[in-house]
Amino acid sequence: QMSRGEILMNNSCVSCHDVRPIQMQAMDKDGWTALVESMIEKGAKLEKNDVPVLVEYLTEEHGPLPNGAGKAILLDVCTHCHDLHRVRDHGATREEWEDLLVHMIGEGAELSDDDFPVLLNYLTRNFRPTQQ
Repeated sequence: QMSRGEILMNNSCVSCHDVRPIQMQAMDKDGWTALVESMIEKGAKLEKNDVPVLVEYLTEEHGPLPNGAGKAILLDVCTHCHDLHRVRDHGATREEWEDLLVHMIGEGAELSDDDFPVLLNYLTRNFRPTQQ
């Protein structure tokens, strides 16, 4: 079942443009708030009291990522199938990330040989296993 935020995104954002630009933003709450408000000024249909709900959803699903080499690759390749919270919540060792990337390539991810080590290093550096 879709959350209220996802319903708002589908009705207010995706009614004018594809979801792809949303998937590639990786902004924090302030960034999403500014963008949503600018879209309302351009004519997006969204009630003022729905703005916080939409911003919360966008921040959770398409929220910020650490800067660094690999971020753009992640946004371009991984977000074709996955929301960012899935990546942010998946801590793994280097070996686990490598196995996962190989598996994703087998599933159709368009990750080039040149981009593979850059993305692997980015994921390993920024998304480690959580300490128990």
